[in-house]
Amino acid sequence: MPIKRRTLLALAPALLTGGGLLSSRAMAQAADPRMSIRAAGNPSAKVHVEEWFSLTCTHCARFAAEVFPEIRSKLIDTGKVYYIFRDFPLDGDALTAAMVARSLPPERYEAFVLALLSSQDHWAFQQGVDHTEEIGKMAALAGMSSDLFQQTIHDEGLRHAIMEEEDRAQMQYKIDGTPTFRFNNREQVSQELSYEEFAKKVEAAAN
Repeated sequence: MPIKRRTLLALAPALLTGGGLLSSRAMAQAADPRMSIRAAGNPSAKVHVEEWFSLTCTHCARFAAEVFPEIRSKLIDTGKVYYIFRDFPLDGDALTAAMVARSLPPERYEAFVLALLSSQDHWAFQQGVDHTEEIGKMAALAGMSSDLFQQTIHDEGLRHAIMEEEDRAQMQYKIDGTPTFRFNNREQVSQELSYEEFAKKVEAAAN
């Protein structure tokens, strides 16, 4: 079963004004290159797969460690699948980490996300540490300066943009947990998948 969403609206009370999203902010965010698609593979691939994930989701971490490498080598690298990463942060730490990931150069995005997922026990769940500080250490290893890190984690525009995308996915596709996969915008699965299950979904979507 996927991990269910916890509301993030309390983290950004300024997001809502008069009962609605700020349209001017939404328009500005649409032009933010950090909110452009983060993906792996050939956009011309016959099958497009979207994964909504949270960087603090243990199911997402297990999928990334045990299943995604085979998907990468057998389906993405061979041109069969275009794999799109979709943010669906379940809590404040996941939201901060997603902001940092999107602020890195796009070519570093996938490796950074996989590194975060593989080390959740250290930066997200370890007791007695500052989780934001731990994210900062990992960002530094990925080449982000301390100044850019501070600018990023305090960027309310980026924070709201990610939350708005999450809300859009929840309203449009009824997504409320992670991981959730969509195959060619047709079939939707809200659970962890084995490689064999994933490959069958890809084959069905291709036909």
